[in-house]
Amino acid sequence: MHGAGNDFVVINAMEESLPNDLTAFAKKIADRHFGVGCDQVLLIDKSYSADFKMLIFNNDGGEVEMCGNGIRCLARYAHERGLTDKKQITVETLAGLIKPEIVGDRVKVDMGEPRLKTGDWAFSGERTIGEELVVGGKPFKITLVSMGNPHCVVFAGDLGFDLPVLGPLFEHHESFPNRINTEFVKVLNDHEAEARVWERGAGETLACGTGACAVAVACALNKKTNRRIKVHLAGGDLDIEWAEDNHVYMTGSAEFVFDGVI
Repeated sequence: MHGAGNDFVVINAMEESLPNDLTAFAKKIADRHFGVGCDQVLLIDKSYSADFKMLIFNNDGGEVEMCGNGIRCLARYAHERGLTDKKQITVETLAGLIKPEIVGDRVKVDMGEPRLKTGDWAFSGERTIGEELVVGGKPFKITLVSMGNPHCVVFAGDLGFDLPVLGPLFEHHESFPNRINTEFVKVLNDHEAEARVWERGAGETLACGTGACAVAVACALNKKTNRRIKVHLAGGDLDIEWAEDNHVYMTGSAEFVFDGVI
């Protein structure tokens, strides 16, 4: 499946017998030459606190807390494959309880409240909005937002730079002990922004749902856009609203590509 080009292998862990070493398993499945190939492997499993549980592994085998595009795909998978007849479900993740809802041919997700103070970065626990960080010998103004997973948002006038060079410098910067996802953003107007994404453990991806949410929050915090915007990503568009209840709502596609056996 894919959401705005961010692609996944989705496995029903309630039906399949999986190996104990899920890290090695996910790394093998995600390999685009010797496996199936994907940005992340998603496992849908039973939950004692929600309708389902989602486990997420990047293509380097590392387990991560949350994936916005992935949870839209999981919701559509669960609904269309007969695992539930509900259009709105609850999903247990390492980032907490997430609530996706089928809306026509798209999926809307209540991503919860953004967090601006977290131990994911070494910035004394304070809010970091438009502050300077030196990366690769150059100063960048950054805004840090957690959507259950950590994001560094950088505003740029041009997105035509060499992201495979710059992305890892942010991901492995000493200020981010847990590594970080980075979004480079060009603001188009007060309701649109364009972004390129470097995901920790996955590299450049065509889209990132939590990243698009972080972009919208950062744009509003820096007074660059309204609180409801369209984020243009390489793989497609996501509609993001940072609502008055302080929750971030993301709406986007969730597409089936093929079924297979490995």
